[in-house]
Amino acid sequence: MKTEGLFIKCGDCGTVIWKKDQGARLWICEKCGHHFRINARQRLGYIFDDGLYEEFDSTLKSSDPLGFHDRKAYRDRLDAAVKATGTSEAVITATGKLMGIDLVAAVMEYAFIGGSMGSVVGEKITRAIEKALETRTPLLIVSSSGGARMMESFLSLMQMAKISAALARLSSAGVPYISLMTDPTTGGVTASYAMLGDLNIAEPRALIGFAGPRVIEQTIRQKLPEDFQRSEFLLEHGMIDAVVPRPDQREFLYDWLCFMSRD
Repeated sequence: MKTEGLFIKCGDCGTVIWKKDQGARLWICEKCGHHFRINARQRLGYIFDDGLYEEFDSTLKSSDPLGFHDRKAYRDRLDAAVKATGTSEAVITATGKLMGIDLVAAVMEYAFIGGSMGSVVGEKITRAIEKALETRTPLLIVSSSGGARMMESFLSLMQMAKISAALARLSSAGVPYISLMTDPTTGGVTASYAMLGDLNIAEPRALIGFAGPRVIEQTIRQKLPEDFQRSEFLLEHGMIDAVVPRPDQREFLYDWLCFMSRD
């Protein structure tokens, strides 16, 4: 009997876990509570009632505007990411219902070039914000990203301002926006829309920050606290509003959407 691929190892406590059981446990280690990374479609299935949602803008795909090439061509990286993830880009946008409440969601896919934010990611998230604004439907963005996509240079960095401006319009209209940060949420994503929610929440032990801890330590030449940039550290220092385990997220989101949608 082949056992390869049947088990996974917890990144925190080292427990070897039978992979088949993890879906029912929402990919959480039953021994230590470690939250494994999950893909965007799994996340959408957990968020929406009965796992039903309607995806939009699924045909938008990145081009290679700068003809970027490092160890391999950017075009080849994009093709490999599409093949590996089954998604056209590093974010999926969709509409559905959460415990009966209409919701627009943008969920990032970390396996697509590290969930990096390129021009198409920026466009899809902006369109999701505009859809929420047009229909006056609450918005949820689930972040999982290494930050801006270096292969698109300034075109990627422009998305920070573009999305932030769209969120400002959403806020002015009084439409709720909840930001859920998962492991990892870093770089330009953290520096823009991930921290701009009316409510900013995170999964347990998620790495959240702009520069990584190793970069900061090398820059300031000091040892950082053990839990620095983890969600619990950010909560303690007032940078996020709550740390919410995955099994509690639907009910938590429902309660706050009801509260935030009151006249």
